[in-house]
Amino acid sequence: MPAPLANGLPRRLLLVLSTLAILAAAAAPAPAQQATAKDVAKLPARPRPQWVTDAVIYELFPRNFSNEGNFAGVTARLDELKDLGVDVLWLMPIHPIGQKGKKGTVGSPYAVRDYDAINPDYGTAEDLKRLVAEAHKRGLKVILDIVANHTAWDSVLMEKHPDFYTRDASGKVLPPNPDWTDVADLNYDNPALRDYMVGMLKRWVKEFDVDGFRCDVAMEVPTDFWERVRDELAAIKPDIFLLAEASKPELLVKAFDADYAWPLHGTLAEVMMSGRPATAIRDAWKEQKAAFPKGAVHVVFSDNHDERRAIVRFGERGAMAAAVLIFTLDGIPLIYNGMEFGDSTESGAPALFEKLPILRPISERRPEFAILFRQLIALRRDHPALRSGDLAWLPTSDEDRIVAFLRRDAKEEILVAINLSNRPFRGRIADLPAQAAAFRDITPTLKAGVPSARASGRSGAQPPALPELSLPAWGFRVLQRMLP
Repeated sequence: MPAPLANGLPRRLLLVLSTLAILAAAAAPAPAQQATAKDVAKLPARPRPQWVTDAVIYELFPRNFSNEGNFAGVTARLDELKDLGVDVLWLMPIHPIGQKGKKGTVGSPYAVRDYDAINPDYGTAEDLKRLVAEAHKRGLKVILDIVANHTAWDSVLMEKHPDFYTRDASGKVLPPNPDWTDVADLNYDNPALRDYMVGMLKRWVKEFDVDGFRCDVAMEVPTDFWERVRDELAAIKPDIFLLAEASKPELLVKAFDADYAWPLHGTLAEVMMSGRPATAIRDAWKEQKAAFPKGAVHVVFSDNHDERRAIVRFGERGAMAAAVLIFTLDGIPLIYNGMEFGDSTESGAPALFEKLPILRPISERRPEFAILFRQLIALRRDHPALRSGDLAWLPTSDEDRIVAFLRRDAKEEILVAINLSNRPFRGRIADLPAQAAAFRDITPTLKAGVPSARASGRSGAQPPALPELSLPAWGFRVLQRMLP
């Protein structure tokens, strides 16, 4: 079963169900004064800085990223991250963790005790300022994880502002839902709470020069609150980056630059693990495209802190195939804490409630993961069609197992074919351009010392005789041709 969220529920299930409800609303009648999902789909997404569209995000869990488990341990490895090729560092919540009703030995970082403070295990304010400054020197952006929907039960707000919380008829403070037992729900009907939260976010930008926020469970907080956040933060830093951990179309109209492709991720997991046909990925992508504002962008991922590690769920080769998919689809790819090393705890479970540093000894036995991610990032960097080109799905002779699509801009076409099964494939890719013979092979090689040559198409590798194609189990091909 899916791993639990920091607060108990399988987050993927919760958010996919929420998105399905939103999509269903598109077909349902609505009061004239309210915007329907269909209305939102006709609107343009808010404009975003080009660096957001081009970004590769690295989700970083400070207590597990290094043996030190603190900001200094992150700062010491910034050169590694820069060399990997990522652009944005997302620090999972850095605040003190609530102890009342906590889960596990350490507790969840998403049970925040004090929004204005730093977890002393991570270091001091000066340590964080140094991390951000050193990241900026290397051209890296830094965003913080903000949990605006709920707090720990022993939050300082519970004592100072008990009126900030949602209560039942008897006055009892409620959790966001019955399964999230370690947190208490915040009530955004209270204007004072909104003022406090906006002021808190502005302080982190002003005092620490962070570049934005990843906003946890953003769909459970009113959209108009986030629109106010956008306006007030943009007055401080015009290119502020706001990422919604949600799949709610209206959030991308005025408030957020990007959101999570949760339905796409859930579908990928079902294809890889439960035997759904590969065409389900195409269908989920099309539903997402139809429901969201025009030009909306989504963060795509095969692994994150809410799930069992992809390498455990999908197997080593399956995890690689999934990584190729997320780096070649349209969207902003996400790498999670040690994913580039093939890192995994023994069970693969999320490390939300315990201290479980990246397993370097195991990582060193999986060097092909680091090679693959470096090549994928370089491939995306060197080929604009993979960052902002159009996407067209291609039929194949085995629709149950193979996904194939073209990415295209004014200068090039990139053909991607991935076998999402444990059986070899030999068959055809249909609807290819007439000039199929002009494609050259730029597939990542998984071999040390080859990446720059193969990825640039200079390795001498012969392209397949399209439209015929052979792929091993979990295999993939990436081909490119220049347009006249």
